[in-house]
Amino acid sequence: MQLKNNNIIPESLLKALEGIRGFEREGFVQVHEAGAQLTSVRLNPAKQPSVAAPGDWLPIESQVPWCPTGYYLKERPSFTLDPLFHAGTYYVQEASSMFLWQALQQLTGQTGRHIGQSAEAAQHLPDQSLQYKVLDLCAAPGGKSSLLASFFPEGFIVANEVIRTRAAILVENLAKWGTHHVVVTNNDPAHFKPLGNYFDLIVADAPCSGSGMFRKDPAAIGEWSEENVMLCSQRQQRIIADIYPVLKENGLLIYSTCSYSKEENEDMLDWMINEFDLESCAVAVDPQWGIETVESDKHHAAGYRFYPNKAKGEGFFMAVLRKTSGNPVRYVKKNNLTAATKQEIATVANWLNEDAERFFFKQNELILAAPAVQKEHIALLQQHLYLRKAGAAVGTLKGKDLVPDHELALSLLMKAGLPSVAVDKETALQYLRKKEVNITSVVKGWTIVQYEGVNLGWVKVLPGRVNNYYPVEWRILKE
Repeated sequence: MQLKNNNIIPESLLKALEGIRGFEREGFVQVHEAGAQLTSVRLNPAKQPSVAAPGDWLPIESQVPWCPTGYYLKERPSFTLDPLFHAGTYYVQEASSMFLWQALQQLTGQTGRHIGQSAEAAQHLPDQSLQYKVLDLCAAPGGKSSLLASFFPEGFIVANEVIRTRAAILVENLAKWGTHHVVVTNNDPAHFKPLGNYFDLIVADAPCSGSGMFRKDPAAIGEWSEENVMLCSQRQQRIIADIYPVLKENGLLIYSTCSYSKEENEDMLDWMINEFDLESCAVAVDPQWGIETVESDKHHAAGYRFYPNKAKGEGFFMAVLRKTSGNPVRYVKKNNLTAATKQEIATVANWLNEDAERFFFKQNELILAAPAVQKEHIALLQQHLYLRKAGAAVGTLKGKDLVPDHELALSLLMKAGLPSVAVDKETALQYLRKKEVNITSVVKGWTIVQYEGVNLGWVKVLPGRVNNYYPVEWRILKE
Protein backbone atom coordinates (compact mmCIF):
# COMPACT_ATOMS: atom_id res chain seq x y z
CA MET A 1 0.00 0.00 0.00
CA GLN A 2 1.42 3.38 -1.12
CA LEU A 3 1.29 6.25 1.36
CA LYS A 4 1.27 9.97 0.59
CA ASN A 5 4.78 10.28 2.01
CA ASN A 6 6.02 7.76 -0.60
CA ASN A 7 6.64 5.11 2.03
CA ILE A 8 4.91 1.76 1.63
CA ILE A 9 3.37 -0.30 4.44
CA PRO A 10 4.91 -3.73 3.80
CA GLU A 11 2.39 -6.08 2.22
CA SER A 12 3.77 -8.94 4.30
CA LEU A 13 2.81 -7.05 7.48
CA LEU A 14 -0.71 -6.33 6.20
CA LYS A 15 -1.24 -9.97 5.27
CA ALA A 16 0.05 -11.16 8.66
CA LEU A 17 -2.41 -8.86 10.43
CA GLU A 18 -5.46 -9.99 8.46
CA GLY A 19 -6.17 -12.90 10.78
CA ILE A 20 -5.84 -10.92 14.01
CA ARG A 21 -8.92 -9.71 15.83
CA GLY A 22 -9.79 -6.07 15.27
CA PHE A 23 -7.58 -5.51 12.24
CA GLU A 24 -9.38 -3.77 9.38
CA ARG A 25 -7.09 -3.37 6.40
CA GLU A 26 -8.84 -0.46 4.68
CA GLY A 27 -9.19 1.69 7.79
CA PHE A 28 -5.67 0.82 8.92
CA VAL A 29 -4.15 1.94 5.61
CA GLN A 30 -6.31 5.05 5.41
CA VAL A 31 -5.27 6.33 8.82
CA HIS A 32 -1.63 5.98 7.82
CA GLU A 33 -2.30 7.70 4.48
CA ALA A 34 -3.96 10.61 6.29
CA GLY A 35 -0.82 11.03 8.38
CA ALA A 36 -2.65 12.94 11.13
CA GLN A 37 -0.41 13.52 14.13
CA LEU A 38 -1.78 13.12 17.65
CA THR A 39 -0.11 14.97 20.49
CA SER A 40 -0.79 14.01 24.10
CA VAL A 41 0.67 14.94 27.47
CA ARG A 42 0.42 13.61 31.00
CA LEU A 43 0.29 16.13 33.83
CA ASN A 44 2.45 15.89 36.92
CA PRO A 45 -0.13 15.80 39.74
CA ALA A 46 2.45 16.96 42.29
CA LYS A 47 3.68 19.99 40.37
CA GLN A 48 1.16 22.32 38.79
CA PRO A 49 1.51 26.03 37.95
CA SER A 50 -0.40 28.77 39.71
CA VAL A 51 -2.72 29.49 36.75
CA ALA A 52 -6.27 28.24 37.17
CA ALA A 53 -6.41 25.12 34.99
CA PRO A 54 -4.28 23.12 32.50
CA GLY A 55 -6.38 24.51 29.65
CA ASP A 56 -5.05 27.97 30.48
CA TRP A 57 -1.48 26.97 29.59
CA LEU A 58 -1.88 24.00 27.22
CA PRO A 59 -4.14 23.73 24.14
CA ILE A 60 -6.14 20.84 25.64
CA GLU A 61 -8.74 19.15 23.45
CA SER A 62 -9.92 16.24 25.62
CA GLN A 63 -8.85 13.75 28.29
CA VAL A 64 -7.17 10.44 27.52
CA PRO A 65 -9.98 8.12 28.71
CA TRP A 66 -7.75 5.43 30.26
CA CYS A 67 -5.49 7.80 32.22
CA PRO A 68 -6.87 10.51 34.54
CA THR A 69 -3.85 12.80 34.08
CA GLY A 70 -3.51 12.31 30.31
CA TYR A 71 -4.77 14.84 27.76
CA TYR A 72 -4.90 15.18 23.98
CA LEU A 73 -3.86 18.55 22.59
CA LYS A 74 -5.57 20.43 19.76
CA GLU A 75 -2.17 21.16 18.23
CA ARG A 76 1.48 20.52 18.96
CA PRO A 77 3.00 23.59 20.62
CA SER A 78 6.72 24.30 20.87
CA PHE A 79 7.49 22.33 24.02
CA THR A 80 11.10 23.46 23.85
CA LEU A 81 9.96 27.06 24.30
CA ASP A 82 7.58 26.32 27.18
CA PRO A 83 9.22 26.89 30.59
CA LEU A 84 6.54 24.73 32.25
CA PHE A 85 7.71 21.74 30.20
CA HIS A 86 11.28 22.20 31.50
CA ALA A 87 9.95 22.61 35.03
CA GLY A 88 8.38 19.13 34.94
CA THR A 89 4.72 20.11 35.16
CA TYR A 90 3.89 17.68 32.35
CA TYR A 91 5.45 14.99 30.18
CA VAL A 92 4.87 14.57 26.45
CA GLN A 93 3.78 10.94 26.19
CA GLU A 94 2.02 8.89 23.54
CA ALA A 95 -1.55 8.25 24.68
CA SER A 96 -1.63 4.50 24.03
CA SER A 97 1.28 3.90 26.42
CA MET A 98 -0.67 5.66 29.19
CA PHE A 99 -2.83 2.52 29.30
CA LEU A 100 -0.25 1.41 31.87
CA TRP A 101 -2.13 3.54 34.42
CA GLN A 102 -5.34 1.61 33.78
CA ALA A 103 -3.61 -1.74 34.24
CA LEU A 104 -2.00 -0.59 37.48
CA GLN A 105 -5.25 0.79 38.84
CA GLN A 106 -7.15 -2.43 38.16
CA LEU A 107 -4.53 -5.02 39.12
CA THR A 108 -2.39 -3.63 41.96
CA GLY A 109 -5.21 -2.88 44.38
CA GLN A 110 -4.04 0.74 44.50
CA THR A 111 -5.54 3.89 43.09
CA GLY A 112 -2.63 6.14 42.22
CA ARG A 113 -4.03 8.77 44.58
CA HIS A 114 -2.88 12.19 43.46
CA ILE A 115 -1.08 14.53 45.80
CA GLY A 116 -3.69 17.05 46.83
CA GLN A 117 -6.60 14.62 46.81
CA SER A 118 -8.35 14.13 50.11
CA ALA A 119 -8.47 10.74 51.79
CA GLU A 120 -12.24 10.82 51.27
CA ALA A 121 -11.78 11.28 47.51
CA ALA A 122 -9.52 8.24 47.11
CA GLN A 123 -8.51 5.06 48.90
CA HIS A 124 -5.48 5.11 51.14
CA LEU A 125 -2.60 3.07 49.85
CA PRO A 126 -2.37 -0.29 51.67
CA ASP A 127 0.39 -0.53 54.27
CA GLN A 128 2.39 -2.96 52.13
CA SER A 129 2.48 -0.39 49.32
CA LEU A 130 4.99 1.68 51.31
CA GLN A 131 7.62 -0.67 49.95
CA TYR A 132 5.95 -1.63 46.69
CA LYS A 133 9.05 -2.29 44.61
CA VAL A 134 8.78 -1.56 40.91
CA LEU A 135 11.24 -2.04 38.03
CA ASP A 136 10.83 -0.19 34.75
CA LEU A 137 13.25 -2.30 32.77
CA CYS A 138 13.59 -0.37 29.50
CA ALA A 139 12.89 3.05 30.89
CA ALA A 140 14.34 5.83 28.71
CA PRO A 141 13.31 8.49 28.00
CA GLY A 142 11.12 8.30 31.11
CA GLY A 143 7.43 8.33 30.19
CA LYS A 144 6.49 5.13 31.98
CA SER A 145 8.92 5.77 34.86
CA SER A 146 7.40 9.15 35.64
CA LEU A 147 3.93 7.60 35.41
CA LEU A 148 5.01 4.90 37.88
CA ALA A 149 6.49 7.54 40.18
CA SER A 150 3.16 9.39 40.22
CA PHE A 151 1.07 6.23 40.64
CA PHE A 152 3.21 4.89 43.52
CA PRO A 153 4.07 8.09 45.43
CA GLU A 154 5.38 6.02 48.36
CA GLY A 155 6.83 3.10 46.44
CA PHE A 156 10.39 2.26 45.43
CA ILE A 157 10.82 2.80 41.70
CA VAL A 158 13.87 1.52 39.82
CA ALA A 159 14.17 2.90 36.28
CA ASN A 160 16.73 1.05 34.20
CA GLU A 161 18.22 1.90 30.82
CA VAL A 162 20.96 -0.20 29.23
CA ILE A 163 22.21 2.48 26.80
CA ARG A 164 24.42 5.01 28.58
CA THR A 165 23.42 8.09 26.57
CA ARG A 166 19.73 7.32 26.97
CA ALA A 167 20.25 6.79 30.70
CA ALA A 168 21.44 10.41 30.94
CA ILE A 169 18.18 11.59 29.34
CA LEU A 170 16.26 9.39 31.78
CA VAL A 171 18.05 10.99 34.75
CA GLU A 172 17.22 14.47 33.46
CA ASN A 173 13.53 13.77 32.90
CA LEU A 174 13.05 12.13 36.29
CA ALA A 175 14.90 14.94 38.05
CA LYS A 176 12.48 17.40 36.42
CA TRP A 177 9.54 15.27 37.57
CA GLY A 178 10.61 16.15 41.11
CA THR A 179 10.30 12.83 42.95
CA HIS A 180 13.04 11.43 45.18
CA HIS A 181 11.81 7.82 45.49
CA VAL A 182 13.24 6.79 42.09
CA VAL A 183 16.60 5.10 41.43
CA VAL A 184 18.06 5.15 37.91
CA THR A 185 20.27 2.21 36.92
CA ASN A 186 22.32 1.66 33.77
CA ASN A 187 22.49 -2.13 33.43
CA ASP A 188 21.78 -5.10 31.20
CA PRO A 189 18.69 -7.07 32.34
CA ALA A 190 20.91 -10.04 33.27
CA HIS A 191 22.65 -7.90 35.93
CA PHE A 192 19.48 -7.93 38.06
CA LYS A 193 19.50 -11.72 38.56
CA PRO A 194 21.37 -11.67 41.92
CA LEU A 195 18.42 -9.78 43.45
CA GLY A 196 16.08 -12.74 42.91
CA ASN A 197 12.34 -12.58 43.76
CA TYR A 198 12.66 -8.91 44.60
CA PHE A 199 10.22 -6.78 42.62
CA ASP A 200 6.45 -6.65 43.11
CA LEU A 201 6.02 -5.29 39.60
CA ILE A 202 8.17 -5.29 36.46
CA VAL A 203 7.32 -3.18 33.43
CA ALA A 204 9.05 -4.46 30.29
CA ASP A 205 8.41 -2.14 27.36
CA ALA A 206 10.49 -4.35 25.12
CA PRO A 207 12.63 -3.19 22.18
CA CYS A 208 10.67 -4.09 19.07
CA SER A 209 10.41 -3.76 15.29
CA GLY A 210 8.47 -0.49 15.66
CA SER A 211 5.57 -0.93 13.25
CA GLY A 212 3.27 0.79 15.72
CA MET A 213 5.18 4.02 15.05
CA PHE A 214 4.61 4.02 11.26
CA ARG A 215 2.11 6.88 11.40
CA LYS A 216 4.14 8.96 13.84
CA ASP A 217 7.48 8.23 12.18
CA PRO A 218 7.14 7.18 8.51
CA ALA A 219 10.92 6.64 8.36
CA ALA A 220 10.36 3.57 10.53
CA ILE A 221 8.67 1.88 7.58
CA GLY A 222 11.96 1.68 5.72
CA GLU A 223 13.62 0.03 8.70
CA TRP A 224 10.97 -2.69 9.10
CA SER A 225 11.47 -6.24 7.86
CA GLU A 226 10.23 -9.72 8.69
CA GLU A 227 13.80 -10.64 9.61
CA ASN A 228 13.92 -7.79 12.12
CA VAL A 229 10.63 -8.95 13.64
CA MET A 230 12.17 -12.36 14.33
CA LEU A 231 15.37 -10.82 15.72
CA CYS A 232 13.31 -8.62 18.03
CA SER A 233 11.27 -11.61 19.18
CA GLN A 234 14.48 -13.45 20.11
CA ARG A 235 15.77 -10.38 21.95
CA GLN A 236 12.47 -10.08 23.82
CA GLN A 237 12.74 -13.71 24.91
CA ARG A 238 16.25 -13.15 26.24
CA ILE A 239 15.13 -10.06 28.17
CA ILE A 240 12.18 -11.85 29.78
CA ALA A 241 14.31 -14.90 30.63
CA ASP A 242 16.87 -12.66 32.31
CA ILE A 243 14.36 -10.70 34.35
CA TYR A 244 11.86 -13.42 35.30
CA PRO A 245 13.86 -14.62 38.36
CA VAL A 246 13.73 -11.09 39.83
CA LEU A 247 9.92 -11.02 40.02
CA LYS A 248 8.30 -12.06 43.31
CA GLU A 249 5.70 -14.77 43.62
CA ASN A 250 2.34 -13.14 42.83
CA GLY A 251 4.24 -10.23 41.29
CA LEU A 252 3.03 -8.68 38.04
CA LEU A 253 4.88 -8.54 34.73
CA ILE A 254 3.53 -5.89 32.36
CA TYR A 255 4.78 -6.58 28.87
CA SER A 256 4.37 -4.11 26.01
CA THR A 257 5.65 -3.28 22.53
CA CYS A 258 4.99 -0.68 19.84
CA SER A 259 4.73 -3.47 17.26
CA TYR A 260 1.74 -4.97 15.45
CA SER A 261 3.51 -8.27 14.75
CA LYS A 262 1.98 -11.33 16.39
CA GLU A 263 5.47 -12.84 16.85
CA GLU A 264 6.35 -10.02 19.25
CA ASN A 265 2.99 -9.92 21.01
CA GLU A 266 0.56 -12.84 21.34
CA ASP A 267 3.20 -15.42 20.45
CA MET A 268 5.45 -13.95 23.14
CA LEU A 269 2.69 -14.45 25.72
CA ASP A 270 2.42 -18.13 24.81
CA TRP A 271 6.19 -18.48 24.95
CA MET A 272 6.35 -16.88 28.41
CA ILE A 273 3.60 -19.09 29.81
CA ASN A 274 5.24 -22.18 28.28
CA GLU A 275 8.64 -21.37 29.74
CA PHE A 276 7.78 -19.90 33.13
CA ASP A 277 5.25 -20.02 35.95
CA LEU A 278 3.12 -17.18 34.66
CA GLU A 279 -0.61 -16.74 34.22
CA SER A 280 -2.58 -14.16 32.27
CA CYS A 281 -4.35 -11.25 33.99
CA ALA A 282 -7.29 -9.47 32.36
CA VAL A 283 -7.79 -5.71 32.26
CA ALA A 284 -11.35 -4.44 31.81
CA VAL A 285 -11.65 -2.21 28.74
CA ASP A 286 -14.47 0.21 27.94
CA PRO A 287 -15.71 -0.58 24.38
CA GLN A 288 -15.82 3.15 23.64
CA TRP A 289 -12.03 3.35 23.97
CA GLY A 290 -11.54 1.42 20.73
CA ILE A 291 -8.97 -0.95 22.26
CA GLU A 292 -9.11 -4.50 20.91
CA THR A 293 -8.89 -7.35 23.45
CA VAL A 294 -7.10 -10.32 21.86
CA GLU A 295 -6.01 -13.79 22.99
CA SER A 296 -2.90 -15.83 22.33
CA ASP A 297 -3.40 -19.01 20.33
CA LYS A 298 -2.29 -21.66 22.83
CA HIS A 299 -2.93 -20.34 26.34
CA HIS A 300 -5.61 -17.76 25.49
CA ALA A 301 -3.62 -15.11 27.34
CA ALA A 302 -5.25 -11.68 27.17
CA GLY A 303 -3.57 -8.88 25.27
CA TYR A 304 -4.64 -5.37 24.32
CA ARG A 305 -4.06 -3.97 20.84
CA PHE A 306 -4.22 -0.31 19.85
CA TYR A 307 -4.93 0.25 16.16
CA PRO A 308 -4.74 3.97 15.24
CA ASN A 309 -7.92 3.74 13.14
CA LYS A 310 -9.84 2.55 16.22
CA ALA A 311 -8.16 3.76 19.43
CA LYS A 312 -7.03 7.36 19.73
CA GLY A 313 -3.31 6.70 19.87
CA GLU A 314 -0.44 5.06 18.03
CA GLY A 315 0.07 1.33 17.52
CA PHE A 316 0.66 -0.42 20.83
CA PHE A 317 0.31 -3.80 22.55
CA MET A 318 0.16 -4.55 26.27
CA ALA A 319 -0.44 -7.63 28.40
CA VAL A 320 -0.20 -8.45 32.11
CA LEU A 321 0.98 -11.73 33.62
CA ARG A 322 1.25 -12.88 37.24
CA LYS A 323 4.05 -15.06 38.58
CA THR A 324 2.68 -18.11 40.37
CA SER A 325 5.80 -19.39 42.14
CA GLY A 326 8.94 -18.13 43.83
CA ASN A 327 11.00 -18.41 46.99
CA PRO A 328 12.23 -15.46 49.08
CA VAL A 329 15.92 -14.65 48.83
CA ARG A 330 18.03 -13.94 51.89
CA TYR A 331 20.38 -11.04 51.31
CA VAL A 332 23.72 -10.39 52.92
CA LYS A 333 23.23 -6.87 54.18
CA LYS A 334 26.06 -4.51 53.38
CA ASN A 335 25.70 -0.80 53.93
CA ASN A 336 28.14 0.45 51.32
CA LEU A 337 26.67 3.95 51.26
CA THR A 338 28.68 6.85 52.62
CA ALA A 339 26.57 8.48 55.31
CA ALA A 340 26.37 12.24 55.64
CA THR A 341 27.70 13.67 58.91
CA LYS A 342 25.47 15.17 61.59
CA GLN A 343 26.75 18.63 60.67
CA GLU A 344 25.97 18.08 57.00
CA ILE A 345 22.49 16.79 57.82
CA ALA A 346 21.81 19.76 60.09
CA THR A 347 22.83 22.15 57.30
CA VAL A 348 20.76 20.58 54.53
CA ALA A 349 17.74 20.19 56.80
CA ASN A 350 17.29 23.97 56.65
CA TRP A 351 16.56 23.64 52.92
CA LEU A 352 14.08 20.73 53.07
CA ASN A 353 10.48 20.30 54.08
CA GLU A 354 9.52 18.08 56.99
CA ASP A 355 6.92 15.91 55.26
CA ALA A 356 8.67 12.57 55.78
CA GLU A 357 11.64 10.78 57.35
CA ARG A 358 14.71 10.64 55.14
CA PHE A 359 18.24 9.38 55.15
CA PHE A 360 21.21 11.28 53.77
CA PHE A 361 24.20 9.82 51.99
CA LYS A 362 27.04 11.07 49.84
CA GLN A 363 28.44 10.51 46.39
CA ASN A 364 31.90 12.03 46.59
CA GLU A 365 31.03 15.44 48.08
CA LEU A 366 27.44 15.58 46.85
CA ILE A 367 24.79 15.08 49.55
CA LEU A 368 21.67 13.15 48.52
CA ALA A 369 18.36 12.53 50.26
CA ALA A 370 16.00 9.55 49.93
CA PRO A 371 13.06 8.18 51.94
CA ALA A 372 14.32 6.54 55.14
CA VAL A 373 12.52 3.28 54.29
CA GLN A 374 14.65 2.94 51.14
CA LYS A 375 18.05 2.90 52.83
CA GLU A 376 18.55 -0.89 52.74
CA HIS A 377 17.11 -1.14 49.24
CA ILE A 378 19.48 1.45 47.78
CA ALA A 379 22.42 -0.18 49.56
CA LEU A 380 21.40 -3.57 48.11
CA LEU A 381 21.16 -2.21 44.57
CA GLN A 382 24.53 -0.52 44.99
CA GLN A 383 26.10 -3.95 45.59
CA HIS A 384 24.98 -5.35 42.24
CA LEU A 385 24.14 -2.51 39.86
CA TYR A 386 25.49 0.73 38.43
CA LEU A 387 23.41 3.54 39.92
CA ARG A 388 23.12 6.72 37.87
CA LYS A 389 20.74 8.42 40.29
CA ALA A 390 19.38 7.62 43.73
CA GLY A 391 17.20 9.88 45.81
CA ALA A 392 17.49 13.58 45.08
CA ALA A 393 20.71 15.58 44.96
CA VAL A 394 20.61 18.29 47.63
CA GLY A 395 24.00 19.96 47.20
CA THR A 396 27.57 20.20 48.46
CA LEU A 397 29.01 21.98 51.46
CA LYS A 398 31.45 24.82 51.01
CA GLY A 399 32.66 25.51 54.49
CA LYS A 400 29.49 25.66 56.56
CA ASP A 401 27.29 26.77 53.66
CA LEU A 402 25.35 24.65 51.23
CA VAL A 403 25.83 25.06 47.50
CA PRO A 404 22.40 23.78 46.38
CA ASP A 405 22.17 21.34 43.49
CA HIS A 406 19.90 22.11 40.55
CA GLU A 407 17.88 18.99 41.33
CA LEU A 408 16.94 20.40 44.73
CA ALA A 409 15.15 23.32 43.08
CA LEU A 410 13.06 20.88 41.02
CA SER A 411 12.48 18.42 43.86
CA LEU A 412 9.35 18.12 45.95
CA LEU A 413 11.71 17.89 48.94
CA MET A 414 12.53 21.57 48.96
CA LYS A 415 11.15 23.71 51.75
CA ALA A 416 8.58 26.30 50.82
CA GLY A 417 9.43 29.92 51.53
CA LEU A 418 13.06 29.93 50.40
CA PRO A 419 14.11 33.12 48.56
CA SER A 420 12.56 33.20 45.09
CA VAL A 421 11.89 35.57 42.23
CA ALA A 422 8.99 35.37 39.75
CA VAL A 423 9.87 35.98 36.10
CA ASP A 424 7.94 36.40 32.86
CA LYS A 425 8.17 33.96 29.96
CA GLU A 426 10.89 35.86 28.09
CA THR A 427 13.12 36.00 31.17
CA ALA A 428 12.39 32.35 31.94
CA LEU A 429 13.55 31.32 28.47
CA GLN A 430 16.70 33.43 28.80
CA TYR A 431 17.38 31.63 32.06
CA LEU A 432 16.78 28.21 30.46
CA ARG A 433 19.21 29.16 27.67
CA LYS A 434 21.76 29.82 30.44
CA LYS A 435 22.15 33.43 29.39
CA GLU A 436 22.32 36.56 31.48
CA VAL A 437 19.03 37.34 33.13
CA ASN A 438 17.76 40.68 34.30
CA ILE A 439 16.41 39.90 37.74
CA THR A 440 15.65 42.41 40.45
CA SER A 441 15.74 40.89 43.91
CA VAL A 442 16.08 42.48 47.32
CA VAL A 443 17.51 39.19 48.63
CA LYS A 444 21.18 38.48 48.02
CA GLY A 445 22.51 34.96 47.65
CA TRP A 446 20.85 31.76 46.39
CA THR A 447 17.46 32.50 44.84
CA ILE A 448 14.96 30.26 43.04
CA VAL A 449 13.74 31.37 39.63
CA GLN A 450 10.00 30.72 39.34
CA TYR A 451 7.66 30.86 36.38
CA GLU A 452 3.92 30.71 37.03
CA GLY A 453 4.69 29.58 40.57
CA VAL A 454 6.84 26.60 39.49
CA ASN A 455 10.58 26.34 40.16
CA LEU A 456 13.00 26.44 37.22
CA GLY A 457 16.33 26.47 39.07
CA TRP A 458 18.86 28.60 40.92
CA VAL A 459 20.54 31.93 40.44
CA LYS A 460 22.93 33.59 42.83
CA VAL A 461 22.25 37.27 43.34
CA LEU A 462 25.47 39.21 43.95
CA PRO A 463 26.19 42.94 44.12
CA GLY A 464 25.94 44.21 40.55
CA ARG A 465 25.26 40.86 38.85
CA VAL A 466 23.24 37.67 38.82
CA ASN A 467 24.93 34.31 38.18
CA ASN A 468 22.85 31.78 36.23
CA TYR A 469 23.27 28.23 37.60
CA TYR A 470 21.10 26.36 35.11
CA PRO A 471 22.93 23.15 34.06
CA VAL A 472 24.85 23.76 30.85
CA GLU A 473 24.01 20.30 29.48
CA TRP A 474 20.27 21.01 29.86
CA ARG A 475 20.22 24.46 28.30
CA ILE A 476 17.85 25.36 25.46
CA LEU A 477 19.74 25.89 22.21
CA LYS A 478 16.69 27.02 20.22
CA GLU A 479 16.12 30.78 19.91
